[in-house]
Amino acid sequence: LCGTEMKMLENQMQYPIILGHEGAGIVESVGEGVSTVKAGDKVITLFLPQCGECASCLNSEDNYCIQLKQSHTSLMTDGTSRFTCKGKAIYHFANTSTFSEYTVIREISVAKVDAMAPLEKVCLISCGFSTGYGAAINTAKVTPGSTCAVFGLGGVGLSVVMGCKAAGAARIIGVDINKDKYAKAKQVGATECISPHDFKKPIQDVLVEMTGAGVDFCFEVIGNPEMVAAALASCHESHGVCVIIGLLNYGVQLNINGYLFFSGRSLKGSVYGGWKGR
Repeated sequence: LCGTEMKMLENQMQYPIILGHEGAGIVESVGEGVSTVKAGDKVITLFLPQCGECASCLNSEDNYCIQLKQSHTSLMTDGTSRFTCKGKAIYHFANTSTFSEYTVIREISVAKVDAMAPLEKVCLISCGFSTGYGAAINTAKVTPGSTCAVFGLGGVGLSVVMGCKAAGAARIIGVDINKDKYAKAKQVGATECISPHDFKKPIQDVLVEMTGAGVDFCFEVIGNPEMVAAALASCHESHGVCVIIGLLNYGVQLNINGYLFFSGRSLKGSVYGGWKGR
């Protein structure tokens, strides 16, 4: 179960509900008017739909489709549920509900993939991998020769590391209190890994000292408001870019020293790595 879903369980959920927003499968049947997929097609599910008509979909720099907001009702976007158990309605999750052998999804929430694609691998493209990799490539726009720091080395964090490496970053510093994650992080591209628990000073001070002036790109992949502030403070004062990927609990306020922005740092959000899924 994704950490993001764990947090969302605490906020505005309607029960009973079928969770799951990452998956891949084979189309069994299609409804009236569906033209881009057919029975037998392999597809990945998209928690972030792409209607192709709203202002976000029509903007080349945007991917936050207006239809995503409709999924917060825990129903299909037409206001109905397609799941029942013993005659009672079951709620949907993120327009996908992938923790089910069968699910009903709108056409704009699936993307057809190659017939030879292994479903047990491409399912990761429907969220985890794309979210992390795209945050580095699309949102931060990591540059060759740059220095990056990644706070959180879970599945999404490792995907950020891969994105930074693919973009040509010269130094990729992984930050995590769980040292069991270091070997895998280095395997996929991290040049070094550190734990905040090993230092007496704040981790942002450690990173500034390690790099001389702060990192060029920093990614918070935990969803911890204190770590967001630390990640931003770890950035180079004049051109550092900090990207928040981890979901912060609803209503959480960030406590950030406004002076950090006076010199030119930037703080950005990212959803699904900036990709237009379809």
